[in-house]
Amino acid sequence: MKVIMVCSGGMSSSMIVDAVKKEAAKENFDLEIVAVGTEAFENEIADYDLGLVAPQVRHRLDKFKKIGEAVNKPVDVIDPMGYTPIGAPKILKQIKTYV
Repeated sequence: MKVIMVCSGGMSSSMIVDAVKKEAAKENFDLEIVAVGTEAFENEIADYDLGLVAPQVRHRLDKFKKIGEAVNKPVDVIDPMGYTPIGAPKILKQIKTYV
């Protein structure tokens, strides 16, 4: 599964992305996940199976969902409680609901 995570600049999510990758590897779940800034999301979502929205940009969720709908891709927001490196299992569980 290919997942694109959008955050305000793409940098703050790098620790989260790494933690989710490690969790997916532990579970033998085939996952490609990247973090991008808000500007890159619109141009790249079509190449992914799922878009995830980081809590710090959830105020723009409706816009991201419309972008996803335009290319027939689901977009969901990450629970703030899961948006930590130790929250990776929760995020992976959320991702798996879209398989």
